[in-house]
Amino acid sequence: MSIDGKLHIVVFPWLAFGHMIPFLELAKRIAKRGHKISFLSAPRNIERLPKLLPDLAPMITLVKLPLPVVEGLQENAEATSDVPSDKVHFLKKAFDGLEPELTQFLQTSKPDWIIYDFAPYWLPPIAAKLRISRVFFNAVNAWFLAFLGPSTNMIDGSDTRTKLEDYTVPPKWVPSDSNLAHRLYEMKWIVEGAQNITSDVLDTYRLGSAIIGCDVLATRDCEEFEPDWLKVLHELNKRTVLPVGLMPPSVEDSVDTNDSWVSIKGWLDGQTEGSVVYIGLGSELAPNQETLTELALGLELSELPFFWALRYPPGSTESVSVELPDGFEDRIKGRGVVWTGWVPQLRILAHGSVGGFLTHCGWSSIIEGLQFGHPLIMLPFMVEQGLNARIFEKNQVGLEIPRDEGDGSLRRNSVADSVRLVMTQDEGRIYRDKAREMRGLFGDKIRQEQYIDNFVEHLQNYRQIHKG
Repeated sequence: MSIDGKLHIVVFPWLAFGHMIPFLELAKRIAKRGHKISFLSAPRNIERLPKLLPDLAPMITLVKLPLPVVEGLQENAEATSDVPSDKVHFLKKAFDGLEPELTQFLQTSKPDWIIYDFAPYWLPPIAAKLRISRVFFNAVNAWFLAFLGPSTNMIDGSDTRTKLEDYTVPPKWVPSDSNLAHRLYEMKWIVEGAQNITSDVLDTYRLGSAIIGCDVLATRDCEEFEPDWLKVLHELNKRTVLPVGLMPPSVEDSVDTNDSWVSIKGWLDGQTEGSVVYIGLGSELAPNQETLTELALGLELSELPFFWALRYPPGSTESVSVELPDGFEDRIKGRGVVWTGWVPQLRILAHGSVGGFLTHCGWSSIIEGLQFGHPLIMLPFMVEQGLNARIFEKNQVGLEIPRDEGDGSLRRNSVADSVRLVMTQDEGRIYRDKAREMRGLFGDKIRQEQYIDNFVEHLQNYRQIHKG
């Protein structure tokens, strides 16, 4: 730490934009308080990150670490969005190959702290040897980590849950009134996604090692919403747990590098206030043909105006073969829009004509939707998304679209009924009212910035004690 008390902090996220963006948001907030940041990622990822505003550029150095060549990983693949899901383990192997270069960077730059992600299980011992303090940053919420259990179990594989059905009930260490559990079809999806990946380090081992090796477990959360999970995390992991707040992004701070907003805004301006359903399923989800068809026909059946951001990840194998139903776009012309290019999601959600958000339940998307008070129509697919849906349905902030309990397949009538209920029907008023209430928390930037102040103060104080 410098004489004036300013810190140098290295930030090292996993190679997924759903991780890189929250890590960058945290870095920007720390930099606004006068601390120096070195943000490390692969070269193409650095180029694709949102541009820094001029006042922050001097405080944040974007450091490019070229990935080593790995057999099975195509050239220029540097993020999970560049590869299909069955190739992500090759990306993890390349990421692990950054160990020598990262070690050299840390030896040379001598930062006070490193904030890192779940993937580099090898990093904490290196940083500890160099007397660099360590933050494991959980870019999602506390209940996701709590559901996984103690970090020691993640490392030694001693989880007592041995059958898929064991994950469909809340674990014994969570609050007794909790509904935190996966559906059986979600567990089947998770297992199917992990098949054919036997030679790599398990994600649970990576995560457990990341937690065991940290001085501080930071999580994108706050005390005001579901606070018990922060206590559970501390009890499970015996680490200092610090919420950094929800970090709601600001429309004013977003840098628009695309002229699509002019056209999108023109259509939104022509709609009735609060009438439009915005559909955004994230940047890394590729729904299969059956799901896409049922979702499209369900939106058509709802007879409500909608804007659908339908964008397939560049590495997706589905994008060449999956199509909208015949005649769909002609039938919904004027009432609905299917936009297949980049969209400024935050600007759309902030527009007055939007009244509901059909979401895959990614944590960043939920925060973006609720900071504008939009009720959630929830269609989870991957990892923590189902758990998020359980939490927010319990809080009556949204409704999960029912699926077939056997295989999780989607039905158009379920889509239409759920959309209409949340958007227009009397039964759905509770969701609309509760979501508006949540705006007071999720959109309270002053309250959320206080969490960053407390976090940075802890980093300064702990560093002084630790280093003497």
